[in-house]
Amino acid sequence: RQITTKEQMFHEMCATLGGRAAEEIIFGEISTGALSDLEKVTKQAQAIVTIYGLNDKLGNISYYDSTGQSEYSFGKPYSEHTAQVIDQEISKIVEKAYVKAKEILSENKEKLTKLAEALLEKEVIFKEDLEVIFGKRPGSETEEAEIESEDKTEENAESQETEITQEKANNSEELAEEKEEENSPVEEEKNDDNPRT
Repeated sequence: RQITTKEQMFHEMCATLGGRAAEEIIFGEISTGALSDLEKVTKQAQAIVTIYGLNDKLGNISYYDSTGQSEYSFGKPYSEHTAQVIDQEISKIVEKAYVKAKEILSENKEKLTKLAEALLEKEVIFKEDLEVIFGKRPGSETEEAEIESEDKTEENAESQETEITQEKANNSEELAEEKEEENSPVEEEKNDDNPRT
């Protein structure tokens, strides 16, 4: 996916923070296990604020330097006040995603427990297992219909290619037969011109 909306990024952050949120909901405490998740969501929030211009407070500004020249400069391309605003906005986005993750998991605590039991039983679970517990993902029917449509288009293209190849093969055979027919009477005529003695 090349283009991502702010909402999609926020939903990805909520999903990433699901493990940390589940710890707090189920065990009442959090651990160091979410380190890589926290690193990921912090970078996503930082990108929302400083790279993609998706933050309301800072507006349509990007501090991303595609030329790579910023590594040779001694300072940041913004003031200390802006740096504080950036830190606050990153923190706000991450906390908002965490609160949303906890809210979703609290509302679906029974399903969360079923998921944990399934993981304890199987160790690895697949999409089908998740659909049994949570139901189909909203919008998945549309995605499946699009995939089926693409598959049918590919099948049609393949069958058309097969038909064209078969038609070419048939045409080649017909041409070969026509040439044989053209050549065989000439040979007979040549044989007639040279009578045996």
